[in-house]
Amino acid sequence: MKLLQHLLGSLLGSLLLAAETPRFRVVTYNLENYLVQRSGARSPKPEASRRKVTEMLTTLKPDVLALQEIGPTNALLELQARLRAEGLDLPHWEHVSGYDTNVFVAVLSRLPIVARRSHTNESFLLDGRRFRTSRGLLEVDLEAAPGYRFTLFTAHLKSKRTIGAADEGEMREQEARALRRLVEARLAVDPKANVLVCGDFNDTKDSPALKALLGRSTQRPLVDTRPVERNGDQAAPENPRWDPRHVSWTHFYGKEDTYSRIDYVLLSPGMAREWRPQGSYLPTFADWGVASDHRPVLCEFEAAER
Repeated sequence: MKLLQHLLGSLLGSLLLAAETPRFRVVTYNLENYLVQRSGARSPKPEASRRKVTEMLTTLKPDVLALQEIGPTNALLELQARLRAEGLDLPHWEHVSGYDTNVFVAVLSRLPIVARRSHTNESFLLDGRRFRTSRGLLEVDLEAAPGYRFTLFTAHLKSKRTIGAADEGEMREQEARALRRLVEARLAVDPKANVLVCGDFNDTKDSPALKALLGRSTQRPLVDTRPVERNGDQAAPENPRWDPRHVSWTHFYGKEDTYSRIDYVLLSPGMAREWRPQGSYLPTFADWGVASDHRPVLCEFEAAER
């Protein structure tokens, strides 16, 4: 009887501990030219599109919102005010400039930003020429709970739009390598660090850019979360070399009429232990395309070391 009571007590204690562990949600989202005034050839984002962005995000209720294709700081603060008016208060923010002077990367957060190390002038050599990364690379530390912090990287790699100066795929690979070097530098200081790398990487998982970023050949490969739709799919034919046939596309490319997964949430081994796959998914909304040509990606975590 005493043994049974002890086991029941231990189980109850574990359940209470799990219930008390705070959780937080991270959403990454390319907003497709979220501008509030004209910038170069880019027009302000239509009001209907901005309303749809707000509707979707207030439904998802992220604690940390990583953004790509946001305009200057006035656009970020306008979005922040819209979300606050609808009950989603994300008071902490970071906005990072780069070579592209029209759209940027940024983060809005309920969690305090406790360190900022963003990179606005990263560069690389390609065919004897030096190029700057298309956008800045955002790096901040966030405190999710007392005693639990993680490093967030947010990036928007070179688009598939061709340019005359160099091959766009090779440029994207070099940008991915530049981002990977920053991740490696963080993990070199603390191999157990909680690191989350997310954003629009503009390429598929089998591409040179993603292979470089995932770092499969390194001692510290990143974990690809690959959230999928909650559409009722349970089983699918399995191929040990491939991911399951669940719906995971994040982007519609109108020129080719194709749907692909180019938006990612990648984790260091340390942070992967706190990841909750059951709380992570690819959201589906009616008329999602009014907001952007991308869909948001959501991942949930426990704010305690595992």
